[in-house]
Amino acid sequence: MQTRLRWIVGLLVALAPSTAAADLVTLRGGRVMSVESVKFEGDMATLTLRGGGEIGMLRSFVESVVPDEFPYEPPMPPASRVTPVVAVPIETSVMSKDGLVGLVDRLAAHHGVNPKLAHALVRVESNYEPRAVSPKGAMGLMQLMPATVRQYAVVDPFDPVQNLGAGLQHLRGLLDRFGKGKESLALAAYNAGEGAVSRYGGIPPFRETQNYVRRILSLTGR
Repeated sequence: MQTRLRWIVGLLVALAPSTAAADLVTLRGGRVMSVESVKFEGDMATLTLRGGGEIGMLRSFVESVVPDEFPYEPPMPPASRVTPVVAVPIETSVMSKDGLVGLVDRLAAHHGVNPKLAHALVRVESNYEPRAVSPKGAMGLMQLMPATVRQYAVVDPFDPVQNLGAGLQHLRGLLDRFGKGKESLALAAYNAGEGAVSRYGGIPPFRETQNYVRRILSLTGR
């Protein structure tokens, strides 16, 4: 009887709503996200994103939650940063290369990202081709993966404003997370994922990622 009672109590505790103090979330399919917190209620999970916002999903989509080696410190956004980015009006149906360059400049300033870094990333990711699609399914100017598209509620990942807005917001979050002077880690996380950077304690030993970081930094003059 006592054994059965302990089993029931343990089951109730496991099913009770809880908030995980951990930050690194592995989703079904292997995608790793770094979030502020995770809250489970019944068969649902709510992920509170770094910098604000939430994502709701079925609890079964969350494979694991483990502590993040990099503590979460909510960034203090510059006064010039305004959301949502779609508030920046611009005609995007027909846009020349010069128009895209100007758009990158505007949205980089909008999100507090160094324009040279923004342009280098766009050049390496897509060479300013809004309709670019990679073999892995990354889309648009900043090669957003489907999970990133969902994370930032992008309606059309091939629209330059939405794509750049989400990509630069994501990059800004990585720069804030890894800290001043560690652009290489933010770029590595943009390419290989935050989980990989955390697991290896720096730029992962992947040739693609190491070349990616090196090329972007060289384009910024570093």
